[in-house]
Amino acid sequence: MFSTMRVNVAFGKTGLPIDLPDGFEYRLLEARSATPHKDPPAAVDQALDTPIGSLPPRQLALGKKSAAVSGCDITRPAPNRIVLPKVLERLEAGGIRRDDIVILIATGLHRPATPAEIREIVGAEIASRYRVENHNARELSEHQHLGATASGTPAYIDRRFVSADLRITLGFIEPHLMLGFSGGRKLVAPGLAAQETIKVLHSPKFMREPLAVEGSIEDNPLHRELLEIARMARHDFMVDAALARDRQIAAMFAGGPVAAHRKGVEFVSSVMLEELDRPVDAVITTAAGYPLDLTFYQAIKGITAASHILKPGGRILLMSACDEGAGAPEFCRMLKEPHSYREFLQQILGREVVVDQWQLEKLALVNLNAEILYYVPGLPQEYHSNLWGRAFSSVPAALEALFEGLEPGAAIAVIPEGPYVLAKIRSLREAQAI
Repeated sequence: MFSTMRVNVAFGKTGLPIDLPDGFEYRLLEARSATPHKDPPAAVDQALDTPIGSLPPRQLALGKKSAAVSGCDITRPAPNRIVLPKVLERLEAGGIRRDDIVILIATGLHRPATPAEIREIVGAEIASRYRVENHNARELSEHQHLGATASGTPAYIDRRFVSADLRITLGFIEPHLMLGFSGGRKLVAPGLAAQETIKVLHSPKFMREPLAVEGSIEDNPLHRELLEIARMARHDFMVDAALARDRQIAAMFAGGPVAAHRKGVEFVSSVMLEELDRPVDAVITTAAGYPLDLTFYQAIKGITAASHILKPGGRILLMSACDEGAGAPEFCRMLKEPHSYREFLQQILGREVVVDQWQLEKLALVNLNAEILYYVPGLPQEYHSNLWGRAFSSVPAALEALFEGLEPGAAIAVIPEGPYVLAKIRSLREAQAI
């Protein structure tokens, strides 16, 4: 192919340069306006000391004997090393002893963080001086039953969080394939929920809701469900970052979990939103590089994010390192099963929810309207025949397949950071409640 344009896309820890052929209309979609804050520590201080809709954490800690802080696992690039020490400092200044503070890695149903990953997540000093413990969604006895939501979801949340006098979450806000946006309430459920809760939240009841997609918040029933569970768990305070393209802090939002999260979503929507006048013929996307593209399970988010700007029957090429392979054991087993995406969508209706089926369900729903191609070198060959799309062993071969048969001048969107960009068609903006 004769190359006229080279683009670097997020891929693993190093990125990946790709050469695009001449003769097509390209649209590079990037979160251009999310620039790093000039003084990230100062941004954290200001957010914590002048929170939105809440007293500052130091005042919240007064008279309390214990605190629990829920934070992201290794699959999320949350800036904990900057934010967490400042939160802990204020809790101790408010009178809570270090020994009475627990930092919980909100794994949901992901695997537990290793000791090395815990040091990467919170920093070596905090890892050595504080209790930092993994959440275990598979052990129901470690959770407190808080009742059921109005729609019937059983709410089981980690006892260490629920029993603390002060309950804080620590994360960041990005577009999310089901919740509209991550952050806030997500660090309670599914982050600290038992699998009995998570399975309902990720069942077809919510996964097939038209508004349970990226960028949809106000009318998203899954968002409302998580807010209800977080209230039941007495979620007191949240601290969320908005990140720039280089994963540096762009802005900080702290305070009351509902009000502060709403402000954060408004900011992230404005800086990550890329609008197109019309759908495109094909999309080249990623899983945003390390750490999100460690597994194929997580990489699917790049596909769902890209699907909103594609013409019916168009093509999506996902480029993701997948250095840790497919994902958790349950997901691996399902991915090996030989069935079509239509068969899979039918099979899971009415049966008990299986762990991680929701990610394949989201992938199957995209397949209803798109042809999907893959460059996923870390995914073992044994899975390739069941991807509901073609996988390629080289970048040139994948690109050749993407462009094959496209008319000259066809519109191609390139999304170097995949799910970290909120891509929509302009005429659909109001309808999808962005």
